[in-house]
Amino acid sequence: MGRATDDIEDLLRRHAPQVLGALVRRYGHFDPAEDSVQEALIAAAGQWPRDGIPDNPRGWLIRVASRRLTDRLRSDEARRRREETAAALTPADAFVAPPPGEDPAGAGSAALGRAPSEDDTLTLLFLCCHPALSPAAQIALTLRAVGGLTTAEIARAHLVPEATMAQRISRAKRTVRGTQFRQPDARDRDQRLAVVLQVLYLIFNEGYTATAGPDLHRTDLAREAIRLTRAVRRLLPHEGRVTGLLALMVLTEARTPARTGPDGELIPLDEQDRARWDRTAIAEGIALAEEALAQGPAGDYQLQAAIAALHDEAERAEDTDWPQILALYDVLVQRTPDPAAALGRAVAVAMVHGPRAGLAEVDALAKASGQRTHRLDAVRGHLLERAGEHDAARTAYRAAADATLSEPEAHYLRRRADRLNGSGT
Repeated sequence: MGRATDDIEDLLRRHAPQVLGALVRRYGHFDPAEDSVQEALIAAAGQWPRDGIPDNPRGWLIRVASRRLTDRLRSDEARRRREETAAALTPADAFVAPPPGEDPAGAGSAALGRAPSEDDTLTLLFLCCHPALSPAAQIALTLRAVGGLTTAEIARAHLVPEATMAQRISRAKRTVRGTQFRQPDARDRDQRLAVVLQVLYLIFNEGYTATAGPDLHRTDLAREAIRLTRAVRRLLPHEGRVTGLLALMVLTEARTPARTGPDGELIPLDEQDRARWDRTAIAEGIALAEEALAQGPAGDYQLQAAIAALHDEAERAEDTDWPQILALYDVLVQRTPDPAAALGRAVAVAMVHGPRAGLAEVDALAKASGQRTHRLDAVRGHLLERAGEHDAARTAYRAAADATLSEPEAHYLRRRADRLNGSGT
């Protein structure tokens, strides 16, 4: 039963953006459309485990969500004005809601002039990255509408209160209300594509290393980010940024089987059983990374993919080409102010020039930022341990454990601290 429930949840997550896209394309009302889709998802989560998954699950969701949205629009005092707006935005062959009593398995592709597809998901991605929105609002709206993250998860990722994030998302929905549902023109596509890719990477990172909770890895989010990035690449096959991001995700996700132990405990990269890495995914990722570098000047995602490829190509941790990784990080940090890239470079410096050189880099980063994050403290603890300063390393590990919201990370860090203390717990 648990497996069937997981399958249904995966199916709902996969179809939700396409269903939302179909409704927004038809009615032009983002906010009530999302509410209606959520109600349809809740109905499916309650009904499908009992009655079975429909032959056309996407059509079933469109049918139910369309009815809920139609009821909303009809009950509004401004119904006539909204219907006129929707009619003005709707192509002649657009979606028509199935009449009451129609078989849900037949509602969907047959009820659309063209079937809801990945094109709708991509158009929804671009809509969420509308230029009228601030970058923060673009990211938040996309994570909510397409990525499926809760408002609480998005707020935590942005270090703001949940109420603040809820207001931000609501304002973003109001801003794009009534916007024509179509892909952007060529002149503004590049700017909006950059935000789309940033959002997809954030979704992947939340899936690969959850910011909070009992699980290190959220497979649903990581796979969704990869699926959506593949969809973007099908639309833009010659865009190096897209290919580079897909390569980075595939190469990183390939290590997932070895990242945790039998009880879900975190296993760091240098201690992982590399025989458990997904070699098929690694081969695909390396080919994508090479293709991305051949598609134009090396950007951030291409460089990060090249770094990931060097890690994945090493059969043993001691075989890792750290000098080449450091050279790539040197280029990367000149291009981007990303703190994660700077911290990755500090680790590479330590691996090439020794732990004390790396510590100097970490301390400089902490001084420049004016704050100590749990990742800075975790890396500092690791380097102090390598330098033989066990008391200081223990303090850094415990500070990092206290600061992280991830239970597997906190357990791992405390275990490292305890091991240095001789308690071995």
